[in-house]
Amino acid sequence: QVQLVESGGGLVQAGGSLRLSCAASGSMLSINVMGWYRQAPGKQRELVASITSGGRTNYADSVKGRFTISKDSGKNTVYLQMNSLKPEDTAVYYCNAVAFSRYADDSWGQGAHWGQGTQVTVSS
Repeated sequence: QVQLVESGGGLVQAGGSLRLSCAASGSMLSINVMGWYRQAPGKQRELVASITSGGRTNYADSVKGRFTISKDSGKNTVYLQMNSLKPEDTAVYYCNAVAFSRYADDSWGQGAHWGQGTQVTVSS
């Protein structure tokens, strides 16, 4: 199984910055993609940013130029640096990893795994 542990959320004023971290652990052979999603009240979960094992990044249009995703492959950790935060960035942020890992029945396969979520609140 794969465990994703997030940290770094909190309350910040508009224009401020936060850095989220997500560490992956467990029986994994590889991690293909790691990313951050967010879900605001009453809205669907949406992709914020992702990064592949090769370092290719992808961002939602709403965060381009303000957020930066990075990773430390040796630590199986992904980061999201969030600058110039806006009230509309308020949401629960979830870490996601697509990994080839061992499941509870001892089978192996590729699948998506989620963290428990961390709250980010931006006050105006």
